Amino acid sequence: MIGLKRYEENACITAQTGIKESVVGSSGVRFRNNPPFIRIFLFVGTILAIFALVGPVSGYSTPDSITAAGKVYVSNVSYDPGSMYDGDKGTVSIAVTNGNTDTGIVVNHAQLTGDSIQVTSRPYDSSSNIGPGQTQEYVFSVVADGVEGTYFPTFSLSFRDADSLYYRTMVKIDNSLLDLTIADKPDTFSAGKKDTIYTKISNPRNNDVKNVILEISGSDAKISPSKIFVGVVESGAIVPVEFSVTPDQPTDLHIKLTYDNGDNTHTTAIDLPIEFDQNKKQADPIISNVQVKLEGSLYHVTGDVTNAGLETANAVTVTSLDPAVAQDPYKSYVVGVLKPDDFGSFEVTFSADGQTSVPLQLSYKDTDGNVITSQKTVNLATATSSGQSAAQPSLLPLIAVILVIALAAGGYLYMKRKKNQ
Repeated sequence: MIGLKRYEENACITAQTGIKESVVGSSGVRFRNNPPFIRIFLFVGTILAIFALVGPVSGYSTPDSITAAGKVYVSNVSYDPGSMYDGDKGTVSIAVTNGNTDTGIVVNHAQLTGDSIQVTSRPYDSSSNIGPGQTQEYVFSVVADGVEGTYFPTFSLSFRDADSLYYRTMVKIDNSLLDLTIADKPDTFSAGKKDTIYTKISNPRNNDVKNVILEISGSDAKISPSKIFVGVVESGAIVPVEFSVTPDQPTDLHIKLTYDNGDNTHTTAIDLPIEFDQNKKQADPIISNVQVKLEGSLYHVTGDVTNAGLETANAVTVTSLDPAVAQDPYKSYVVGVLKPDDFGSFEVTFSADGQTSVPLQLSYKDTDGNVITSQKTVNLATATSSGQSAAQPSLLPLIAVILVIALAAGGYLYMKRKKNQ
């Protein structure tokens, strides 16, 4: 056991160190300690002694270039289009702002990387300076190449005098098409009758679409307008669009909707069958109470027109058709407007030598101005001649009554006069 001596108040005191033996080497005296904690104790003590002798280490300070780089940040990220179909091309604009008020920052490399979003443009490799408070924009061309979902491409920017800046952007791949629906249409269609069809365009996407165009086509039908420019349909918006169709015969309408998602054109379409049947709501003028008179060589026909439909009949007109030849004074008779359950009278004159029947044509216009016609056959054999007079009732009973009254009155006066005498 090795002892150390210390002097206190001129007295020498021996202290036990716990060190059993010394080892002398070329570098000086070393102590072999047992147990091990003694060695740890001595090591720590030696370090503390060194700090005590040398003094505190000077405080570490971060370089100014690193501090300045820490104030550079991504201030805005914009994808165009905002959400992409798989295969769409687009652009990403990333704005980087220098938040320092008195220090410019030199950058020398900027790039965008990520899965399912392929970057088709080259990285920014040249050095540039972003002045104090200034913003620099980096634009990358990209192509969506993945299944539907949300992705996070990473933007990185290298500083000349500091580490790089990393920022995760966000973009969505969404293959949802615009919705095209028929909002309202007639239950049935008729040949030559103009009807209106109402459609709705809905945008279920998270971004606006532009250059929206609705096109309608179909054979044997007049369509107005056949091409409608809608323009921009905002995210979540519903836009009503209407057009009219006048079919000549049953057909199918092909309704196509095209639009641009960014600079990428997409299409959706539906087919609308045009089938003919009787319109249960349309006006239905009916000729009734027909009477025919023969006045010389002219037939004079009178009657009533009643609207048995649910819509108004406009410009109701009655005229005779071949083989009849219309004659004055009533070649054609205008009844006018007939509301539902309303009626009006008419009369027409014509000649029809050697004919036993002729057709009368009844025509009217619906609310869209379409002319709708119907016919009714008139039997000329039932005509009464103007020379024929209807059987007059006998006047004999009336005359007899008058005679009886006269005789009674005369007898009364005679008796009264005789009595007075």
